[in-house]
Amino acid sequence: MEKKNRKAEKFDWTLAFILLLFAIVSCAAIYSAQYENSGTSFVVKQIIFYGIGSVIAGIVMFFDSDQFKKLSWYLYGIGIFLLVALYFAPTSIAPIRNGAKSWFVIGSLSIQPSEFMKIFLILVLSKIIADHYEKITEKSLKTDFRLLLKLGAATFVPFLLIAEQDLGTALVVMSIFLGMVLVSGVSWKIITPIVAVGASFAGAVFYLVVKAPHLLEKYLGLKQYQFNRIYSWLDPDSFQSGSGYHLYKSLQAIGSGLLTGKGFGERVVYIPESHTDFIFSVIGEEYGFVGSSLVVGLFFILIYHLTKIALDANDPFDTYICAGIISMLAFHVFQNVGMTIQVLPITGIPLPFISYGGSSMMANMFAMGLIFSIRYHHKTYMFGEKRLKQ
Repeated sequence: MEKKNRKAEKFDWTLAFILLLFAIVSCAAIYSAQYENSGTSFVVKQIIFYGIGSVIAGIVMFFDSDQFKKLSWYLYGIGIFLLVALYFAPTSIAPIRNGAKSWFVIGSLSIQPSEFMKIFLILVLSKIIADHYEKITEKSLKTDFRLLLKLGAATFVPFLLIAEQDLGTALVVMSIFLGMVLVSGVSWKIITPIVAVGASFAGAVFYLVVKAPHLLEKYLGLKQYQFNRIYSWLDPDSFQSGSGYHLYKSLQAIGSGLLTGKGFGERVVYIPESHTDFIFSVIGEEYGFVGSSLVVGLFFILIYHLTKIALDANDPFDTYICAGIISMLAFHVFQNVGMTIQVLPITGIPLPFISYGGSSMMANMFAMGLIFSIRYHHKTYMFGEKRLKQ
């Protein structure tokens, strides 16, 4: 009995409760969003996805840090294999969507490998950083630069493969990389000039998108639909009947929600596929600024909780995992909410734990399983925490 109580104490009940709140918000929003899709019950499917995700999180929880260190490169290899396999798979199982193959579709089952690759990348980058500091005896600019090269090499391959399939997910991969570089201890003397060059490059690309898109199409392989997302973001009114239709309707829906919203099930503004990437528009219309703020606040609570776990972890590998997951979730939320209110371009990134989707849900629950594992296997040392110097 005492052993069972100890296991119950080690379980992260706070995180479980936060996820339960997300599930309630998700099902309520999807129920309202599916009225234009009366033939399909997306709520039932989302509940099933949450159930499968919970099983995945429960299984992952019982693996400890040492086991994940051993498995990280194998999982990374599996992820790369699946991304490459998409290119060679026949369209019968890897259909072309938006000009690229991003999904394996077998019967009613759809799997997007890039969603899982994000988690596998976090594990590998965490292992690279932890192993690096175990081996070096004296930290210097040279060792920091070597670490940055290793992190960049591990990120470059999946980034390149995913960018060909889904630019939005590729940006998430880049956010994971940047977030983990910031907590890896790499000197700002190295980071600052790289960030400056990157920002300048991004500014130049944005300028070319507006002034000379044919150059980007020729030399970088960007596609017209990607340009249209930028154009419709800058001027949704002019593109409201085409590529800017979703954004125009999203602004209309959120704006009409005013302070407290129209109420549950009282949606008026029609947005195609609003149960997926534009689920926040549904929340904004039905619950207004107050309801939208509560949902964003719930994400802040989740990230605050993950930050506490990262600071409390006694294994650097666990801390880096938390940092990677925080970077991933924070970017997802910022980008998804931002694109619905015209702060950022539309990239097709779902809102974690709320948007409808099997692959994203299972991948995010895999990530939560890692957090559950860190808390469940947390060890307390008599003479302080077991940490490595950086």
